[in-house]
Amino acid sequence: MRKLSICSSLFLGLMAFGARFEPAQAQSLDLTSSKVVDLSHAFNAETIYWPTSPSGFELKALHKGPTKAGFFYYANAFCSPEHGGTHLDAPMHFAEARWTSSDIPVERFVGPAIVIDVTAKAEANPDYLLTVDDIAAFEAAHGRIPDKAIVLLRTGWSSRWPDKKAYLGDDTPGDATHLHFPSFGPDAAAWLAKERRPNLIGVDTASVDNGPSQDFMVHRIIGAANIGGLENLTNLDQLPPTGAIVIALPMKIEKGSGGPARIIALTPH
Repeated sequence: MRKLSICSSLFLGLMAFGARFEPAQAQSLDLTSSKVVDLSHAFNAETIYWPTSPSGFELKALHKGPTKAGFFYYANAFCSPEHGGTHLDAPMHFAEARWTSSDIPVERFVGPAIVIDVTAKAEANPDYLLTVDDIAAFEAAHGRIPDKAIVLLRTGWSSRWPDKKAYLGDDTPGDATHLHFPSFGPDAAAWLAKERRPNLIGVDTASVDNGPSQDFMVHRIIGAANIGGLENLTNLDQLPPTGAIVIALPMKIEKGSGGPARIIALTPH
C-alpha cells in the first residue's frame, strides 16, 4: 500500500467509501506511519460459540502435500455456525425485515473507531451494562461521537479467551441461562441508535447484550435501526479512544444472519 502514494491520508479513501464526517471530526491517517491492529480471534477448535450452538468450528483437510504432478498443494474445508468467534450480527438476526449480511451497504463496514473503556467497572461487576452516563462522560472527555462511527466497548474480557468458563461465566453445554459478562445496556444502545446513528457497534465479549440477558434488547434495538453488531473482538486495548479507523469485513453470506469476520483497525503509531 505504501507504493501507491495514497495522498498520505486515509481520509480521502474513506470519502470514496461514502463515509461522511463533520469537519471537526474529520480524521487523517498517514498510512506510512500507521499501525494495523488485528481485532479478530483466530478460528480453531477452541473458538467460543454460544452455549446452545449445535456445533463449533471444524476444519477438514482436503489435501496437504505433493500432488501427482510433483508440486505442493494445500486446501481445507471448514464448517461453522454463523455466530461464534469474531463475527458480525446482521440487523435481521433479531429484527424481522431488516438487512441480512449481504444487504448491508459495504460503506457501513468502514468508519472512525470510538472506543469506550469500562474495564474497571466490568472488573468490579461482571454483568456491567454500558449506560448513557458512560457515553456522556466519554463525550465530555473526547468530544462528540460522530455519526456513522463504529462504537466499540472495551471491557477487558478478551484477555479471558479461549477459556470458555472464564469468558462466558459458565460452561454448561446447551445452557445459556447462567452466563456472566458485561456489554452494552439497552438504554445506551437506544440512545446511540437515535442520537449518533453508528454504522456498527462492537464489543470484546460474546454478545452486544450482557450475559444475564434473556430478552436480548440490545440486539433488538440495533437490529430495528439496521445497525450491525460485532462480537468477540480482541486487542481493543491497542486502540486510542478516538483517532483509529476500523475496517470490519464479514463473509458476504447471501441472506445470512451474520458470519465470521476479519476486523482490523488502522491507528497512528
